Amino acid sequence: MKLLALFIRWLHRWQNWLVGAVLLAAVLVGLRVWPHQPLRDWLPSSTAVYDTRGRLLRLTLASDDRYRLWVPLKDISPQLVEGVLLHEDDWYRWHPGFNPYGLARGAWVTYVRHGNPQGGSTVTMQLARLLWRLNTRTPMGKLRQLGRAVQLELFYSKRQILEAYLNYAPYGRNVEGVGAASLAYFNKSANALSLPEALTLAVIPQDPTRRLRAPAQPAPASMPAGDTSTPDDDSASLDVINPRLSESRNRLYARWTHRHPQDVALQPLFKLPLNLRPLSQLPFDAPHAVEQVLAARRITASDTTASDSRVTTTLDLDLQRNLERQVGRYIERNSARGIRNVAAILVDTRDMGVKAMVGSANYADASIQGQVNGTLAKRSPGSTLKPFIYALGFDQGVLHPQTVLRDVPTSFGPYTPENFDGHFLGPVTATAALIRSRNIPAVWVASQLQQPSFYQFLRDAGISRMASEKHYGLALVLGGGEVTMQELAGLYAMLANRGELKPLRLLADEPQTRGTRLLSDEASYMVKDMLLQNPRPDETTGAQPSRLPVYWKTGTSWGFHDAWTAGGFGPYVLVVWVGNFDGGGNPAFVGVEAAAPLFFQIVDAIHAEQPNLAEPVRHMPANLKRVQVCLASGELPNQWCPQTGWTWFIPGKSPIRVSQVHRPVVIDEATGKPACPPYAGKRTHTEIYEFWPSELQRVFAQAGMPRRLPPHNDACDDSGVADGDPPRITSPLRGSIYTMRLKQKGEDRIAFSANSDASVRELYWFVNDAYIGRSTPGELLFWQPPTAGNYELRVVDDRGRSDQRPLGVSLVE
Repeated sequence: MKLLALFIRWLHRWQNWLVGAVLLAAVLVGLRVWPHQPLRDWLPSSTAVYDTRGRLLRLTLASDDRYRLWVPLKDISPQLVEGVLLHEDDWYRWHPGFNPYGLARGAWVTYVRHGNPQGGSTVTMQLARLLWRLNTRTPMGKLRQLGRAVQLELFYSKRQILEAYLNYAPYGRNVEGVGAASLAYFNKSANALSLPEALTLAVIPQDPTRRLRAPAQPAPASMPAGDTSTPDDDSASLDVINPRLSESRNRLYARWTHRHPQDVALQPLFKLPLNLRPLSQLPFDAPHAVEQVLAARRITASDTTASDSRVTTTLDLDLQRNLERQVGRYIERNSARGIRNVAAILVDTRDMGVKAMVGSANYADASIQGQVNGTLAKRSPGSTLKPFIYALGFDQGVLHPQTVLRDVPTSFGPYTPENFDGHFLGPVTATAALIRSRNIPAVWVASQLQQPSFYQFLRDAGISRMASEKHYGLALVLGGGEVTMQELAGLYAMLANRGELKPLRLLADEPQTRGTRLLSDEASYMVKDMLLQNPRPDETTGAQPSRLPVYWKTGTSWGFHDAWTAGGFGPYVLVVWVGNFDGGGNPAFVGVEAAAPLFFQIVDAIHAEQPNLAEPVRHMPANLKRVQVCLASGELPNQWCPQTGWTWFIPGKSPIRVSQVHRPVVIDEATGKPACPPYAGKRTHTEIYEFWPSELQRVFAQAGMPRRLPPHNDACDDSGVADGDPPRITSPLRGSIYTMRLKQKGEDRIAFSANSDASVRELYWFVNDAYIGRSTPGELLFWQPPTAGNYELRVVDDRGRSDQRPLGVSLVE
């Protein structure tokens, strides 16, 4: 009881002091936890842009024209942090924002002894001067600095204040903060500095103007796109810049070794010359790509904050410089032809990352508007879009790669297109038509498209700023619309990704999307296979052609304004454009002559640097088949077709029927004319003739390749044509309904067979007009119904004669 009474008496006596202490503590805690602006947001930040391997592409100026890059304290070298405190403020952890001893000593030396001015400032006081732009050369200014320092200590923690000081401290000229200084002078991040480098940065802020007097200027607003200077080019020795800086660093090192005796062994490093990179040699690589990234960030963010001051792109600096070298050499060799500007873009189809981008031949050349990013400009694509017309045709059952098309003068309503060379080839396969860039076949295929039309396909593919479909008509097929190089690169990457369109990526942290399917796996594979057959032009290089498979297509816009080559090799898609940004034409701007040589020079250069380059493994589509066809007609061969080949075929989609072009004619040897039946007692022999429809006969004649007309004997009908019976289906039975068990769905099969004439060698089977396979007479062909329902079965022999019957399939438990 006595102890309790004593405690109550003591509490009563000191209650006012205790209440005051509690209130004071509450105020201090309240000041610390009350919401206030983070120190990193007080001043604007630069942006450091890196390639995918962490190499600096550009360090931008902040909005106040300073190089200032915020780095969290945990990402700053501990040696640098300790060196700064050892040099600037050894009592930082314990003082309340100012050091009375330091202030008294500074006042004595400055005002009493009239020596060199000494401020006696702590780290907190220096930060206050930087944030509030205080003039601390007068006593009143020093008092303001002291008050602001106490304010900082009340509002922020020691760790936050130290972090802010390290990021805002001056490092000579317009460089502020250890993040920008370490990048600018040593081409390193702030956590990768060696001890000599860390101690060098530790001593600069105390007198940055006198200690760092390098004759350097900030990076210019524009530099050549081909600038490939290495980080140490034109670097200057620390001792040459200012011996006093070297002396200050070495004095700090001597103090350092008293605390860290183990670092005495590093003394030889401090005797070596330490090179600092001048600001004029800051990297300025991939300018068009970097500016596109920065422009996108300005749109998506109200301002650039310290939290996102580091940007990692998908660019590869090695590939970027490779493209720039090839473009520079190409312009140098071809300037006499009036070729002054080029743009190129390289995309990795595996992740859709842009690996290299050359927006113009020379970023610094104002005469060609070099700062314009040509990969974003809308231009006429010429024939580079034709592969996608054929892919849509494959998906919609219009044709297959060996379908014979007609390259002859043709009118499509009021539109009468012509070929680039003014000539016509007559009948030509779809593959040859695409490789040789024939206009008439491409327009015909586009005219047959239903859903989607070619216009709708381009809209679905994200081609921007398109006019109405009526505005273009079929001229859209031949480059009547406009696309950007980046949009075209996305389309060609879609072929590599088997019909899935995915957006291009310039930022490494941008998520990869699954993409939107616009073409089937089969159609994309077939088109890519067709483009792989396109031979390299002779004008590329004197070297032997690369063994690396390349699928590619050229394009030339109307009036010779744009020359294009687009295609893929290994995992990459490359698009090259040659032209003028002002739209001026030049007869030299022909795709195969102007753009293709540069395209293959880039391909060969990349392959030389990456000799193991190979296309990613992608399996052939499961629903894609190889079918033998008669090369003359592109249809299933009958027994008289003299030359057969193979084509890709999508069951249920690709058009297919037995060729009726080659037929036998029985010739009467006595008259030389077709024999009239019956043939018994006559000396006859059989000759094979090509029976082309009258319209194709005219096509051959127009192409200068007239065909021998089959002979005719007016004395008899069907003269010389061999007789024969059509095939007759024997299984399934007429009127029968086949039942599949639900538990065995996917395993039940139906056998097809048919009788045929003795002359028949092959039977072709169709279900609902979809080709399902072939058999020999008497051979069974098994078919698995996809589901229950009513089907129409048809068999065609190699003479074109047929039989058909309905087929019902039901499903039971």
